[in-house]
Amino acid sequence: MYLQVDLAKFPVQLTTARCNDPVVFIGNVSAPTKDTSRPIVDLGYAKYQGVSHGSVGVDEYLGIRFAAPPTGNNRWRAPQDPLKESKIQDASQLKPVCLGTYSKKEKLDQLSEDCLYMNIYAPSNATADSKLPVWFFIQGGGWAHNADQNINGTNVVERSGGNVIFVQINYRVGAFGFLASEKVRENGALNAGLLDQRKGLEWVQKYITRFGGDPNHVVIHGDSAGAGAIIYHLLAYGGRDDGLFIGGISESPFVPYHMTVEQSEWQFERYASDVGCSGARDVLKCLRNKDTKTLHKADVPSPFPGGGNENPLWYFTPVIDDDFAPDFVYPMLEQGRFIKVPILVGDDNDEGTGFAPNVSSKEGFFKFMKGNYPPLEIQELEPINALYELNHLYINHAPWYTPASRAYGESTFVCIGNELASQMALINNPNKVWHYRYDVYEKDNAEMGWGTPHVAEKKPIFGPDANDGCDTEKGCPYTTYDKEVGQFVMDYWLSFIRSLNPNTYKSSKAPEWEPYGIEGGQRMLFQTNVTTMEDIAVDQVERCQLWRNLGVLMQQ
Repeated sequence: MYLQVDLAKFPVQLTTARCNDPVVFIGNVSAPTKDTSRPIVDLGYAKYQGVSHGSVGVDEYLGIRFAAPPTGNNRWRAPQDPLKESKIQDASQLKPVCLGTYSKKEKLDQLSEDCLYMNIYAPSNATADSKLPVWFFIQGGGWAHNADQNINGTNVVERSGGNVIFVQINYRVGAFGFLASEKVRENGALNAGLLDQRKGLEWVQKYITRFGGDPNHVVIHGDSAGAGAIIYHLLAYGGRDDGLFIGGISESPFVPYHMTVEQSEWQFERYASDVGCSGARDVLKCLRNKDTKTLHKADVPSPFPGGGNENPLWYFTPVIDDDFAPDFVYPMLEQGRFIKVPILVGDDNDEGTGFAPNVSSKEGFFKFMKGNYPPLEIQELEPINALYELNHLYINHAPWYTPASRAYGESTFVCIGNELASQMALINNPNKVWHYRYDVYEKDNAEMGWGTPHVAEKKPIFGPDANDGCDTEKGCPYTTYDKEVGQFVMDYWLSFIRSLNPNTYKSSKAPEWEPYGIEGGQRMLFQTNVTTMEDIAVDQVERCQLWRNLGVLMQQ
């Protein structure tokens, strides 16, 4: 046992000390002018020494533990408090991200079971009295891997004029995060990956003042599975508000087929068998005693029962646990069982193009949909097919790729986002919901025949060099022909983080982003050289009504 000290409860003024400061005074600390400055933050359980980028006035703290290692006996349990460290911890280097179902072999040296770290970017001159808005980002990856790991938050902190704190966390994924069984419920915790995210939010409540942040002004933002997580945190415990956040951004929300715990037993048994634990007296204890390599090797998909013989795209996902996730998303939204906060939500024009197989027949289309949504039968698939005619062909693809990508994109992403906007406007406040469609041209995506694919807006939100870089030889869209819309997007997002309204601090040339409205259906359309309001197309409303009607059957 270690004594955990909640420093946020004490009236301190000084946020950090710097190892090259000759004298430390109680009071405000000016921003450093040298990149050699190494700020130190004392969290009570550990001291972390980050790096200061004096030229832009941003301090970064990389790899801060917000929970104990989820290894050994901590596997498949709720995250525990971080352990006390006596030595100053280096926070100048990125730490490993979480092992998952689709972790690539060539990146295994960057991955680990011991992965519950967060990165924090803060203005260098921030103090505990600054009370800056906190941008809490939950990365995507289909619940299978940490797909947006280690986004550099320097751009957004600098662009905000030093008026936000940016936080990004890792969370358990794949079998490590979402293995489910009554055995796990009885001697562990279901949906461990979601509980990791919540642990991160609780950590922010305790410690973010040490970086200059305001625990009473936390806005959660996620993309893809992270955007799905935003919905789950809104619905958590039936919509119980524990004061962990005051607003949310759901960027391309991902809500696939989710199983109940009972339905997940076959998955648990298959996994236990593959690692050599199926005959053990205590299967969960056996799993906790296995080495990481053995467990990771078995973290692979297999066909869902009733879904044919094809592996689904996403295998280990959150389960309905009658606790954190008490029911499927569609019925909970319809019943208003969610936290009522301002919301910004939207999707990309071609959400499904990066996921659909290049099928050349209706049979292939049906096989793909049923493999990912096993409850679908021919009586559902034929009406679905009727709505997605072969009238919009993507280049470099077989004919049935179009209906497959459009049906999967709308069922799994777009219509979920539309439903969130609609129910938030109807049940909460129509003037506190902002909706969008992102349809910005990028040459590389167009040449691939992908249109504007899933989470394409990630680059302008954080800056084109914040994550996976930009190919300068081919030209960077958001520093050339998409520069203006890129600035609009980043500023809208920053404005929402700071004020819960995308218009307060928007770019001067950007149009007013009208709220969803009392009648509903208004959204912002982002295109190259065009940013304007539009109504949701009638035919999309009709298609989304079909998916809404099928939502419970498809276990969404």
